[in-house]
Parts: sequence; structure tokens; C-alpha cells
Amino acid sequence: MSLSVLPILRSLALGLTLSSAVAHAEVPAQQKTQAPGYQRLAVGEYEVTALFDGYNDLSPDLLKGLSPGQIRALLARRSIETPGVQTAFNAFLINTGKHLILVDTGAGACIGQTAGMLSANMKASGYNPADVDTILLTHLHLDHVCGLVDAQQKPIFANATVYAAKPEADYWLDPTAISRVPEKSRELFKIAQESVAPYIVAGRFRTFKPGDSPVPEVQTALESGHTPGSTTYQFTSQGQSILFMGDLVHDLAVQFDHPEVSISFDVNSAQAISSRNQVFSAVAKQKIWAAAAHLPFPGMGHIVAIDKHFQWVPVEYGPYQRAEHVPLLK
Repeated sequence: MSLSVLPILRSLALGLTLSSAVAHAEVPAQQKTQAPGYQRLAVGEYEVTALFDGYNDLSPDLLKGLSPGQIRALLARRSIETPGVQTAFNAFLINTGKHLILVDTGAGACIGQTAGMLSANMKASGYNPADVDTILLTHLHLDHVCGLVDAQQKPIFANATVYAAKPEADYWLDPTAISRVPEKSRELFKIAQESVAPYIVAGRFRTFKPGDSPVPEVQTALESGHTPGSTTYQFTSQGQSILFMGDLVHDLAVQFDHPEVSISFDVNSAQAISSRNQVFSAVAKQKIWAAAAHLPFPGMGHIVAIDKHFQWVPVEYGPYQRAEHVPLLK
């Protein structure tokens, strides 16, 4: 063999060795975790951060106003054919520059392993529970108040004052309520009372008359039905607005197309339907942002009115603030 051929053979051997090493390199383990559960939206000068606390599954049988077959057909249009509909627990953090305000607190430790992610996602977003100075509760159902405390009933938000509409507080926090409501409802009242108790003891729980502003930046309105004191909160900055509407809607696939459909959790279904129609119509007419506790995360978007029906247009993921000059293809 000539000496001139040896370098070529050595190169071939090295190439085969490297190829074999690449072919047999171990693939990294799958991460099997989701991205942090937060997303931001600029509303004028206000920074809104949607926070994911968790989820549960709601049975379509809880929805009332259409036949089971009609409801299943509406769900099927969105490829939902499971026994339950995955339903998010969303909370929302608003930094106005003067206050750091949290709307609702999620289900916390009340429902097990599928919730209680609020604090971790808040920290991932760059904030801490101790930074929050104001908490606005849309109502006092467990999936909105349990996140106020940890599993040992200790307050999570050390520096926050908690606000609820007076009709809502009167309904849930009446000491005699547990003894006079049906037995199946007593646990809900107990949880509401225990969740706010540490804040009451610390002098950091307050009520307000619907229409009054707990903090200057927010406008409130009573939208009763789901509960007696269900409240919406609207923030406006530089001509832009966002309305936090709590539990006016639970099911994306059904209740926008058919706002006349109620859910078994409603205390007064007729009032809940009226409130939903009123708020949906106003949000659509004013073309403002809306945010809801149980729509698919991040639960922020716009509502469009189409005849007597509505359509949810979710916010797109993108930059927090658009660039000054964005290429426009024509």
C-alpha cells in the first residue's frame, strides 16, 4: 500500500468513528413540564399578568338550558368528547404603577394536585405574593378564595388588603349561614369563612358598596346571579380598558354561542343569564379587553357580538409591547 493512501484511510476511519458516536449519542430525557403559567398584556400604562393556578374537569351535565345532546354537539365542534371539560383557574395581577392588585386567588390547596400553582407562577413572572398590596375578589367560591391561605390556613399575601362586595361578604360570612343552608352547601360556606379569617383578624379584610372603588384605579359593578354579590372590576388607562368578569362564563364551547345556558353553581340562574348577556353585550360594544376566571388560559381576549350570539377572540401570544415599526407585507 502506498504511503499516499494512508491519510485517506485514516480520515475514513475517523469519519466512521465520529458517525457511530453521533448515531449512538443519548437523546436528552424528556422534560415533561409545561412553560411557566403566566402571560402579560399591556392595557395603556397598566401591566396585566394572567396567572395560571390550575384546573379541574367540569361535567357537561352541570350546564342547564339545552338538552344533553345539544350541549355535547357544541362541545364536539371543539373536539371535546371527554367525560369532563378541562376548566382553568385563572387569576390576574395588575400593576398600575401605584398598586399591585390581584383579582381572585385560585383554588389553592382546596382541590388537590391540579391547583395551587398561583404563587409559583407569580414568582416565575417576576413578582412575589408579598408584593401584592390589594386583592379584589369577584366572589367567594372556593376556587377564588382558597388561594388566600396555605394548607395550614396561614395567609399567603402578607401585605395585602382583601376586598369583596358587601352583598357577597354578607351572604358567605354570616356566622349563622352554615346552620341554615342545605347540608351539601355547608362546606362551601366553611371554606369561604376560613379563607378570609386570617385577613379579618389582621384587620386586612374590607367590604365595599357595589359601584364604589376600593382603589382609585378600578370601577366596580354588581353582576349578581352566579352569587348574590358577584362583582366585575374594570381598569382603564390611556383610553384602553380591561374588565375582569369572574364567573360570568364557565364553558367556552357553549355559553358564548348560547348565553342563555346556566350552570348548576349559579345561585340564581335567571339573574346569572341576565348579567352574562349584559356584560357580554357591553364588552362587545365597547370593544374592550375582557378576562375570565375559567376560560382557557390566559383567559384574556375580546368578545364579538353576532346576532344574539357571541364569540370569544382570545389574546394572541406575542411581545408585551409591539415594536414601533413592524414590517407590513402587501
